[in-house]
Amino acid sequence: MSIVTSLSPRALAAPESGIVEVVNYARGRDGLLPLWVGEGDLPTPDFISRAAMGALAAGETFYTWQRGIPELRRALSDYYARHFAVRLPVEHFYVAGSGMQAIQIAVQALTSPGDEFVFLTPAWPNIAAALEIAGARSVGVELQFEGGRWTVDLDRIEAAITQKTRGIFINTPSNPTGWTATKKDLADILALARKYDLWIMADEIYALYYFAGGRAPSFLNVMEPDDKIIFVNSFSKNWSMTGWRVGWIVAPPEMGQVLENLIQYSTSGVAQFMQKGAVAALDDGDDFVRANIAKAARSRDILCDALIATNRVETLKPDGALYAFLKIDGVTDSRSAAIDIVDKTGVGLAPGTAFGAGGELFLRACFLRDPAQVAIAAERLCDYILKL
Repeated sequence: MSIVTSLSPRALAAPESGIVEVVNYARGRDGLLPLWVGEGDLPTPDFISRAAMGALAAGETFYTWQRGIPELRRALSDYYARHFAVRLPVEHFYVAGSGMQAIQIAVQALTSPGDEFVFLTPAWPNIAAALEIAGARSVGVELQFEGGRWTVDLDRIEAAITQKTRGIFINTPSNPTGWTATKKDLADILALARKYDLWIMADEIYALYYFAGGRAPSFLNVMEPDDKIIFVNSFSKNWSMTGWRVGWIVAPPEMGQVLENLIQYSTSGVAQFMQKGAVAALDDGDDFVRANIAKAARSRDILCDALIATNRVETLKPDGALYAFLKIDGVTDSRSAAIDIVDKTGVGLAPGTAFGAGGELFLRACFLRDPAQVAIAAERLCDYILKL
């Protein structure tokens, strides 16, 4: 008998990532154009790395503030004042070891085993997995797809709420669909949460990747100070810091000691020299973020225009985030299609099966890359599609 059978049921139930499965299958191939994971092609900019290296060289390697160093919490407050037109005191901000850990901590704070949490699907798979590993039940509500456009149905959300429901997870702009909630959508969801006394966990990591200009609507636009909303976020996308694993939480200050305790008993805080790099990202990185967004917009247009022109792909240019979610005529098994595409074209895509209900027929492509590379990827994909 394998020793694995003696492990905890919750650990054994943790699913393999359908995205990572394809990445592991083809990682390292010559000529590969990797559009499968949610990151750009640029390394972290020098001004961020230099700040971290300077702190490391200065010996900032000791235990540090569990909630985050004061400079970083101040920088987060300033960031929200600039981009969200709201001034939140530093007591609202808590530094986590990645956006994923921010979600895990929020899940631990808001749920008990047996509780339910509603989320919109297709969705980044980690939220459902985080809930299930914690002993809660993830309840997916499918977005509606018609004419290449994704929309939310409030009645479907309300129908999924039971006496066991503790909250609603909302990721907007959405990974993988690009669905971006309107201000009215957010107000309606918030009204529903108030009606049933539910928490909202808001993942607004792609808020600045909003191609209509400015930033996407946020719950910060519609909430009142006493609303039960916790925000999770990450430095990964805006500042090309995916490998740093630094994120943050925005939460009511009265939750502070609880969140600090959960951080203490997981990672005991993020390394101080890494936090100094994060301070530099917030204080000096707005121009870099604007350049990343402009590149994403150009590459989005190149990829989507080419694929739509085949008349074999059902999609529209997404309103936000970094992904084209593609429904290709003739593809009925996106996992097999992702393997076949990487074998025959050298383009890495994520299978829609990884994103839950409603994603099975789709493939996801991340377009935060050099537009010239994206043009090559688009040409290869179009050639493949037209031969199906």
